[in-house]
Amino acid sequence: MNRIVERFARLKKSGQKGFIVYIGGGDPNLETTRQLALAFDKTGVDVLEIGVPFSDPLADGLVNQLAAQRGLESGATPVKVLETVKAIRKDSQIPIVFYIYFNLLHRHGFKKFIEDAARAGVDGLLVLDLPPEESGNYEAMMREAGLCVIYLIAPTTPDERIELIVKRGTGFIYYVSREGVTGMQAKVSDTIAQMTAKIRAHTQLPIAVGFGISNPDQARTVAASAEAIVVGSAIVNQIAEHGKSKELVTCITTFVKSLVTAVK
Repeated sequence: MNRIVERFARLKKSGQKGFIVYIGGGDPNLETTRQLALAFDKTGVDVLEIGVPFSDPLADGLVNQLAAQRGLESGATPVKVLETVKAIRKDSQIPIVFYIYFNLLHRHGFKKFIEDAARAGVDGLLVLDLPPEESGNYEAMMREAGLCVIYLIAPTTPDERIELIVKRGTGFIYYVSREGVTGMQAKVSDTIAQMTAKIRAHTQLPIAVGFGISNPDQARTVAASAEAIVVGSAIVNQIAEHGKSKELVTCITTFVKSLVTAVK
């Protein structure tokens, strides 16, 4: 069974909420990405999203744009991020999703990337700029490789499109809780409960809510309306602050632990 599907089944059985972490691949370097993945697994993180560095990350706010830049500067390429996943798999079975832009898949070769990702131990892809209506045979290739197709739903997504997206997605649905790009927010959106209920009317898939959650109180609030929450920019910001410190992994893990505790 796919690790994402298995993890959400286990969470449902135990009545727990899931916690998903996003980090930029190669930020500040790929060895740290590997170490963070192993530390997150031990801390209780349910799914790790790794952003594959790209020069034009249109869905990302400044914090994650800078992480992508640091990743590129450290020499992280799609192939090297895949190699890092292989290294993680020697010590951990944490579910891993690649947060990636279509250009990178196209450049690598669409089918080849999917096969290489499956071989490396990736469990799902979230292709930011590939809507289901334009995905061609992407979903069939992903099914064949045993990978989850993660799609985004936004606050502005109309009902009929929500129905289409949830039929095409697998693993979980990623609900982007506000309009705009990624980034930390002083307060979470007040329409999350209403929107997750609307999505749930069309699917049995778990709903993960992200974009803007940056502290334990917000994490706890959002978790009440979803099967999982995603925290990215707040963690990436901590990586930027502690990037040159020998205590980086310890500092980030302590922060993540506070969020895991709030959600669980």
